[in-house]
Amino acid sequence: MAPFDINLSLGHYWLNFFYVVTGIGFGFALERAGFGDSRNLAAQFYLRDMRVFKVMFTAIVTAMLLLFWSDALGFLDYGRVYVNPTYFWTAIIGGVVFGFGFVIGGYCPGTALVSMSTLKLDGLFFVLGLSIGMFFFGETIGFYRTFWDTSGFYGDVTLQDFFGVSAGVVVFGVVLMALGMFWAAEKVEAYFAAKPSGGNP
Repeated sequence: MAPFDINLSLGHYWLNFFYVVTGIGFGFALERAGFGDSRNLAAQFYLRDMRVFKVMFTAIVTAMLLLFWSDALGFLDYGRVYVNPTYFWTAIIGGVVFGFGFVIGGYCPGTALVSMSTLKLDGLFFVLGLSIGMFFFGETIGFYRTFWDTSGFYGDVTLQDFFGVSAGVVVFGVVLMALGMFWAAEKVEAYFAAKPSGGNP
């Protein structure tokens, strides 16, 4: 029953090979979705092209359905699936920094690597800036590690734990929310795409 210990089953070197193949596949999918072009990504923030929202939300909902269906059918032991601990305030701060970087640079870390791999200079410069930022973060983390490691700590909490409901209720609610947001995204996209761009991407 899943999840399986790939390292134990395949060994260290095959595990790394699996990571590389998975990364290449993910990068290929991002490029085919148009995520290697900062203009497509930046258009999300002008509400003219909602492909980022549509693709990522579709991936999240699909993964969620497969995960919980697999658990219900006995193919997966959900209790053994790793859940990242929640640090509320550090997540808020990180999200704000990430958002500003996304708006200003037109990329997130993954899409920047995809862009760089297709020889786009803006992707290269974004990755360089990202690397410099990671270096300084690592060198200064000692000044705020206590806050970073403890602020708003909720542990391995999930939506069903937080709201005190069953997993089925959460899945149904998220699917309904996704359908509503997809409909709204289509309406917003059609409205703003029809307006003059004024020189924006």
